[in-house]
Amino acid sequence: MPPGAGMVLGIGDDCAIYRPRGAAEDLLFTTDLLLEDVHFQRATHGAEDVGWKALARGLSDIAAMGGEPRFFLVSLAVAGWAGPQWVDGFYRGLRRLAGRTRVALLGGDLARSKRLACDIVVCGSVPRGQALRRDGARAGDAVYVSGRLGGSALGLAGGPGAARRRHLRPEPRLALGRFLRERATAAMDLSDGLSLDLWRLCKASKLSAAIAAPPLFPGATLEQALHGGEDYELLFTARPQARVPAEFEGVPLTRIGVMRRGRPVEVRLDGALLPVMGYDHFRR
Repeated sequence: MPPGAGMVLGIGDDCAIYRPRGAAEDLLFTTDLLLEDVHFQRATHGAEDVGWKALARGLSDIAAMGGEPRFFLVSLAVAGWAGPQWVDGFYRGLRRLAGRTRVALLGGDLARSKRLACDIVVCGSVPRGQALRRDGARAGDAVYVSGRLGGSALGLAGGPGAARRRHLRPEPRLALGRFLRERATAAMDLSDGLSLDLWRLCKASKLSAAIAAPPLFPGATLEQALHGGEDYELLFTARPQARVPAEFEGVPLTRIGVMRRGRPVEVRLDGALLPVMGYDHFRR
């Protein structure tokens, strides 16, 4: 078999897609790093929170593609400050989410490091040819978001209660992703902020977008909703005639705009050009 045989989609989406010869399903693969002082801080995240979030990030990628998670691998580099009790708590939080989402831990690696780092690899599956991708949007498609945005950014800024829980224990929208397979034309998860992630969807689909303000998490600002990141809601597009309900299993689904032809990779909010200000590891 030649190198790359079976690869349907590589770099540039939430997951890579691999098609085994003769299979009725495509396989989805995603990998996510979780780094101390980048994705979490010891002062705000307990060990169980870090374990939960590490897996939730990968599962959110599977959700964005409309997939069903099958198994995952975890590699953990343990810093000197993290003793056996902390490591036990990390795996306890990770296993708790794994049990809720029925995904199996198959293996991984463990090492020592100056700073704590974790890498999660998640494999999922989707019926052959039915994965949701970023490049499927068409001019005239409606733009939707699930949930209310800005909660994680509010929690990061010290917001209590539900905002803090949203930041520490994100909920991957797996059931919604599967529901959208026959309704959406494109999708991705909102990990780095609406302004950046919608820009990425526009780039993949070679279109622009015009939107209004998204629904706000209680107490969040518009700035947090647009640029805050780590909401792990789903951003998706659908044909104008598609029947998209107002909510799915209690999660609101809100139409916020439309995809347009014209200058590609341009997002406008209420007519004004929206700056791309979401989280980018390499922005200087």
